[in-house]
Amino acid sequence: MLTVLEVLKSSANYLENKGIKSARLNSELLLSHALKCRRLDLYLSFDRPLQKHELDLYRELLKRRSTHEPLQYIIGSVEFYGLEFKINPSVLIPRPETELLVENVIQNLKQIESPKILDIGSGSGNITIALAKNLNGSSITGVDLSIEAIKTSEKNAELHNVKDRVNFVCRDIFNAWDFDLNAFDAIVSNPPYISNLEFENIDDEVKLFEPRNALTDGLDGLSYYKRICLISKSLLKKSGRLFFELGFKQSNSVHKILNENGFKNIVIKKDYSDIDRVIYGELS
Repeated sequence: MLTVLEVLKSSANYLENKGIKSARLNSELLLSHALKCRRLDLYLSFDRPLQKHELDLYRELLKRRSTHEPLQYIIGSVEFYGLEFKINPSVLIPRPETELLVENVIQNLKQIESPKILDIGSGSGNITIALAKNLNGSSITGVDLSIEAIKTSEKNAELHNVKDRVNFVCRDIFNAWDFDLNAFDAIVSNPPYISNLEFENIDDEVKLFEPRNALTDGLDGLSYYKRICLISKSLLKKSGRLFFELGFKQSNSVHKILNENGFKNIVIKKDYSDIDRVIYGELS
């Protein structure tokens, strides 16, 4: 029977030959998932033989990963802002850089008593729920076009015990809009900002597996910024704030859109790679 160490060595080579980055790490994470143990536990049981059913399951997971299906979809979860979120191919995989967006919302709203927030394009609910867990008394509405995404976010809200303070609704922001006017202290969005041209050149791991309408607007990558800025003027309270995650080299364009829609005190924040990643402004 093959041992844990033998399986890890062979599977890492297999994934590396398939062009998978960080092949050894992927092998370890998939095996720990198959064995329902921590990754650390693998290092403590290198000599443990794998049972046939364990090996069969692991080989199936490896086969999926070899096609470049994202690790997070195979495992079914991802960590974001210190919280674990259940995910599936109906939702975008939360990225570490989006944590900067959450951090800036928290820092700007922590002095507001019981802030009311709208999250547009809520996906798995990662932004909505991370804010609810870190802003006491907050009330947050998440909006997404996909009913399957709404179902996923509702499961995550239950997982993190915030169902009493979050609400997820299925809406298309380009059609009729039925939210109360001047009701929100802040609106936050990580919109589909990849242009149609750029989409054709992104990694297959993203392009072939993640939901297209959560990645690109099918146009120039700016249509959601324009629409959200427009509707935010009637949804935000006076001096309410609008927060966006930015795509690569979009800061000047989005700054202009915010300014043209009456937002002032516009701030741009860089990520750890020194790329403009978050922009926010205050409704004048």
